[in-house]
Amino acid sequence: MTIVPPPDVRYSESHEWARLDEDGKTVAVGITDFAVKELQDLVFITLPKPGTKVARGQRFGEIESVKAVSDLIAPVDGEVLAVNGALEGKLEVLAQDPYGAGWMIQVRTAGGPEVLAGLMDAEAYARFTREAGHH
Repeated sequence: MTIVPPPDVRYSESHEWARLDEDGKTVAVGITDFAVKELQDLVFITLPKPGTKVARGQRFGEIESVKAVSDLIAPVDGEVLAVNGALEGKLEVLAQDPYGAGWMIQVRTAGGPEVLAGLMDAEAYARFTREAGHH
């Protein structure tokens, strides 16, 4: 079953998503349904501790499947406010609800919609995965 990417989310070429909270400064980050399906059989995740600084385009953790270990790449700059501890030992949540309960970290950013500048909207991301031969 394909999960339709929500319209309020922005996407990176490395298949992370970012959703700006109503406060305009907090961004929830996770990996896309596409990434979950590509990785298959997820077995382990490493996420940063709250207070960790993350930088757009830089590694903030890793996710491991039975076939590969993949870096998680931050789509925004900021400081980790919260980590989804519920994912530890329950990675199936990523397959069931990647854009909701499957969030990985919440990041405090400089604020404003410009923190998501340069990321793709749902339509552009769908086109990106199709054009890259991913669908």
